[in-house]
Amino acid sequence: MTDNVTCEFPDSNPLDDEVRTLLESAKTIAVVGLSGKPDRDSYKVADYLLQHGYTVIPVNPGLDEVLGQKSYPDLRSIPQPVDIVDIFRKVEFIPGLVDEAIDTGANAVWMQLGLASNAAAQKARDAGLKVVQSKCIKVEHKKLMA
Repeated sequence: MTDNVTCEFPDSNPLDDEVRTLLESAKTIAVVGLSGKPDRDSYKVADYLLQHGYTVIPVNPGLDEVLGQKSYPDLRSIPQPVDIVDIFRKVEFIPGLVDEAIDTGANAVWMQLGLASNAAAQKARDAGLKVVQSKCIKVEHKKLMA
């Protein structure tokens, strides 16, 4: 395997207070790789986020709609600002998704549990984005916002 497809341990993550502030300030979350299948983690997480007042934007080129929300083929196609880009794609796609997140003016990149790319994370941080790696946004929300 090459470095760009090897899952890494996160080099760093924000402290709980910073994550709480991120979750409190966010309104719109793009869920990249959101599945239309209710048994998938991406679907469960997006449904949870919708139930907790967030605007969820599915990003999946194979679907027109998920959870009653219009789906977009990529981040650049979303016609509104996004606060958090929540990634449910394989680690090899993370660098390109970080580039899109930077290009579209997202405030943060969140790599779901088991996903980390330290080089992409550093690139996002250097561009001014908050970065969370290898944590579930639903779990963190439940823990910090209860």
